[in-house]
Amino acid sequence: MSDDKKRLSRRKFMVGGGAALTTAFVPMGAHTAAAASQGTFAGGSLQVWSCGGLAEAFMPANAKFEQAMGGSISYTGAFAGALGKSLLGGSARTEVFAPRVLKLAQALKGQGKMLSFQPLCFTEYVLVTPKGNPAGIASIKDLKKDGVKTLCSPDSSPPGGAAAMGVLKKSGVVKEATANSIYLGSCVQHDVADVAAGKADAAVVERRITRLPRYREAFEVIPIPEEYFPAPPIPFTIGMMKWAENRDMAMAFIDFICGEEGQACFREAGFIPALSDEGRRLAEKYGVKDV
Repeated sequence: MSDDKKRLSRRKFMVGGGAALTTAFVPMGAHTAAAASQGTFAGGSLQVWSCGGLAEAFMPANAKFEQAMGGSISYTGAFAGALGKSLLGGSARTEVFAPRVLKLAQALKGQGKMLSFQPLCFTEYVLVTPKGNPAGIASIKDLKKDGVKTLCSPDSSPPGGAAAMGVLKKSGVVKEATANSIYLGSCVQHDVADVAAGKADAAVVERRITRLPRYREAFEVIPIPEEYFPAPPIPFTIGMMKWAENRDMAMAFIDFICGEEGQACFREAGFIPALSDEGRRLAEKYGVKDV
């Protein structure tokens, strides 16, 4: 299958298969039977859903919770829009949910399905170039220069593609960056390999992409001023759902994830932890609070 067909197939799968993903509770924690049988919540289990972009942070954090507190975490990380839609208007249910976009948490709280929520972490956007930065990119404004080969993925699953294009628009380079893109992709994680390979000079991605195992040492990373970030996709929250059977375990899990040990996993995965000076500033800026 060609690369273009792979990109299209993935996009169609995410749109058409989102509902199926919401019911696939995949236990992804690295727990053992011995760990699950010890600790405060020995023998217990908890369903946790999140935006798929948080998976690289949640998986090690879940394992640490299991080791420290006992019990097991049944974790699903998938397309946030599909998960949110299934919770808001469908029959799906989970016990803890970590959505992207503050309005989704607020809508679930308004329906009485989410009992409470709090800031979890924040994302940020950066420029990536091949190692050595052969085109000499110094800032996002350089994407307007003649001869710079960009890579845009506007059709990536929401809000990924639209958010990156929003960064380009707010920085005043979207026209040139789009025109100079080596192709218009549909999957950031797949497409950005062409930057690592030197086929493109630069792309706008979330910092978390640069922390994925396959890309950890693949790029030069250049900051983008925060003023160019679109607000909606920046915050992630976490909250207890009304279906939590063991609310003590659900609250203990949320406290753990939002505590020092859990937040370290989100920092390592490329997010700004809510439990940090920068996280507290961003929570205030974006109004991330349960009211």
